[in-house]
Amino acid sequence: MTASAVIVGFIAGLFGIGGGLIMVPILFYVFSFVGIEQAFVMHLALGTSFSIIIPTSIISTITHMKFKAVDFGIVKTFGLFVVIGVVFGTIFAVSLKTSSLVLLFSIMTMIFAIYFLIEKEKINPIPRQINLIYKVICGFLSGFLSAPMGIGGGVFNVPIFKIFGYPIKVAIGSSAAIGFLTALIGAIGFAVSGKYLNINVPLSLGFVNIPTFLIFVPITSFMAKIGAKTVHKVNKRFLGKIFGVYLFIVACRLFFEYLKF
Repeated sequence: MTASAVIVGFIAGLFGIGGGLIMVPILFYVFSFVGIEQAFVMHLALGTSFSIIIPTSIISTITHMKFKAVDFGIVKTFGLFVVIGVVFGTIFAVSLKTSSLVLLFSIMTMIFAIYFLIEKEKINPIPRQINLIYKVICGFLSGFLSAPMGIGGGVFNVPIFKIFGYPIKVAIGSSAAIGFLTALIGAIGFAVSGKYLNINVPLSLGFVNIPTFLIFVPITSFMAKIGAKTVHKVNKRFLGKIFGVYLFIVACRLFFEYLKF
């Protein structure tokens, strides 16, 4: 688990994501192995993932700020609608069965894997204003879809910001900041939902497992800082392709898990 925490933190800082795309599959396997009831094992993985993303995203954002790679204008306006989406998305996620959550996770991950594998970085991109309608629609969908995936929303927000002309590093830095909002609301939602449903998981606050949180956070927070620094030193095109390959592998692995249900 320690090794996985190292990878999660580094990837979180590197790609402006909270690390949920790595954590959720790992936590799913860990919780299944220790005998957590299958009916809500994925829900526990999602809630715990969100809780771990909170401090990780803070460290990542602070580091990106040092490189002037966080646009707080878009974070404040776009982030508002992301938060609204997370609230509704959490309610939706809690109502789904574990098998449905696994399938949704794999499908969405595959879509973004393909995007990052085929997309090209614009030369000298010029950021353009994202009007209110796009902010409402894209922000809400980002938050809504992030909730049943237990992620900070980087796989949604980075492509959106890039489409509107933001350089990859600014897109990643701004996404990390929005990831904090997503994780905070998501963690609270899953904790409250688990309490409401009276799930019986030792040492857990609703759908948030406390021991796992305490193990992951110190390591992921430290590695997120290293990952955030690294992104400003590597080739942009190479960065996107590596991200795409990783997402493709995760999507395939989770789909095979869905077929076992």
